Amino acid sequence: MPNNISIPGAVAIAILVVLVLIVIVRNIYVVQQSKAYVVERLGAFHSVWGVGLHLKVPFIERVVKKVSLKEQVADFDPQPVITKDNVTMQIDTVIYFQITDPKLYTYGVEYPMNAIENLTATTLRNIIGELELDQSLTSRDTINAKMRAILDEATDPWGIKVNRVELKNIIPPKEIQNAMEKQMKAERERRESILQAEGQKQSQILVAEGEKQSAILRADAEKQAAILKAEGEKEARIMAAQAEAQAILQVQQAMADSLKLLNAAAPNDQVVKLKALETMEKVADGQATKIIIPSELQGLAGLAAGAKAVFADEEKA
Repeated sequence: MPNNISIPGAVAIAILVVLVLIVIVRNIYVVQQSKAYVVERLGAFHSVWGVGLHLKVPFIERVVKKVSLKEQVADFDPQPVITKDNVTMQIDTVIYFQITDPKLYTYGVEYPMNAIENLTATTLRNIIGELELDQSLTSRDTINAKMRAILDEATDPWGIKVNRVELKNIIPPKEIQNAMEKQMKAERERRESILQAEGQKQSQILVAEGEKQSAILRADAEKQAAILKAEGEKEARIMAAQAEAQAILQVQQAMADSLKLLNAAAPNDQVVKLKALETMEKVADGQATKIIIPSELQGLAGLAAGAKAVFADEEKA
């Protein structure tokens, strides 16, 4: 039968179909996020594939490089550098970079990472060579900024953007390290001495301030005690004076009342003279050496003396 296909022909067709399917499947590419594929056609740059599904023409196109668009980190080995004052140090750097142009990264320079490492070493030597040892140890931010600017500009034709440059370690020579340790130890001891002296000073100030306050309080207490004592003595004197005045007033009042009673009784001359004689007797009890007796009382005094003698004789009998 002429329309019938022989078995060998059918097998060949099946094999051909399978081969075509294999070729098609092998030339289907799925580009992931943050990836880029550089494609050449017949040996020349053709295109850059972004995220998505792509079909490569078999035997004509080929994927030259698969590039990551993420930020990458390159940690380089320590590099010997010489400062302005001729001190050799070991410095290792860390670079954070990102590929911004896959085409330039692929065709810009051979072995981009080696190029970046060598460029970093030469840039670091140039910058450190302008600084002395102390400046190199204390100016990390300045060195990082200068290196980032220089490297970013130099790697721009390679499709690379340098985001950050960090000096990871700065290792001076052993003798410099020993000198720095001694200097730091001396500085710590100096600060400790200053702190101790300051503490003693503050302690003495506090003690003196406490003594001052104590003296002030004692003086105030003594002052208040003296004031209270004076006030007490003043009050006592006032009360004594008031009592004495009151007593004098009462005596005068009693004398006035006595005179009133005496006048009310209408005494005769003899009674008045007798009262005057009694008064003179009280006066005689004092310390006076001479007493002047009125003439009208002398006779009455003799009469009283005679009466007193008569009464005394009667009592003896």
